[in-house]
Amino acid sequence: MRLILMRHGETEWNAEQRLQGQDNSLLSERGMAQVRRFRPYAKALKPARIIASDLGRTRQTVALIGHPDAPSDERFRELDMGEWTGRRKPELIAERPEDYTAWRAGTFTPANAETWIAFRKRVADGVRDWMSRTDGDLLVVAHGGVIRAACHEFLDLPPSRVVPVTPGTATILNFPVADRSAAQLEGYNIGSVAPDISVAD
Repeated sequence: MRLILMRHGETEWNAEQRLQGQDNSLLSERGMAQVRRFRPYAKALKPARIIASDLGRTRQTVALIGHPDAPSDERFRELDMGEWTGRRKPELIAERPEDYTAWRAGTFTPANAETWIAFRKRVADGVRDWMSRTDGDLLVVAHGGVIRAACHEFLDLPPSRVVPVTPGTATILNFPVADRSAAQLEGYNIGSVAPDISVAD
């Protein structure tokens, strides 16, 4: 069984290098183009089931790949970034470089934000739940942080070692039939990608 994790297309806040967390920002024109280019690839993968985060940018994305009625699951929401929501990445790095590095590693939590441990657990719970109810491959349209959390949980790759995925691409984890506690990485950051890409959270 394969878990296909698609990141939503670039948003207006991605383009501004702002941290979005659970706030909403519409897909940019480039983001919509990224998703449309991915649509044939999503169709070719032939997932048995498609799920999406309930945030606006993922709902836009899942509709653009042709599945507007796919169920939503709030367990696949992006990490809640608390007081850092809306902050620009370059400003944070300049003001608080050590805290930012530690946050990317999952060892620092901004005020009023979700801890990495809690985030990883809710993502893993959502994945295991939907895999247990799916006979075939599962496509989850979600966020960069969700993909990093899944890689940590199922590939034992800590977040500090995971390069951010490009908007509008997929990461594929392959689970042995008899064991869904760990996976093999089949593909990372794959799909049709424009040369001028954005990787901001």
